Amino acid sequence: MNTKNKKTYRRLRIKMRIRKTVNGTPDRPRMSVHRSNKQIYVQLIDDSTGNSLLAASSRESDVAENKINKIGQAAAVGKKIAEKAQAAGITTVVFDRNGYLYHGRVKSLAEAARLGGLKF
Repeated sequence: MNTKNKKTYRRLRIKMRIRKTVNGTPDRPRMSVHRSNKQIYVQLIDDSTGNSLLAASSRESDVAENKINKIGQAAAVGKKIAEKAQAAGITTVVFDRNGYLYHGRVKSLAEAARLGGLKF
């Protein structure tokens, strides 16, 4: 097993450990974060039906056109998802860090979403 597969396998094991306890419902959806090398994505998911309710990413035009670093982009995405959730009437969510460490971009996104009015 090469190094990349070890890292991916480790993250997937952590992800499964988290997902055993974290489930989204229609009144309290799961806020799932995906972090790639260049972008960051977040979705609000209702696990009872398997539907994605809302989504935001750093590829959206108002975030992408600002020349800011990746931590700043993550904060902008967190603020954006909080605004969309408030407009849809969602106030509380369950945070799913998706196997990533709660550090850097993931932490920045979560704190910005909390400042935007989401409770988790």
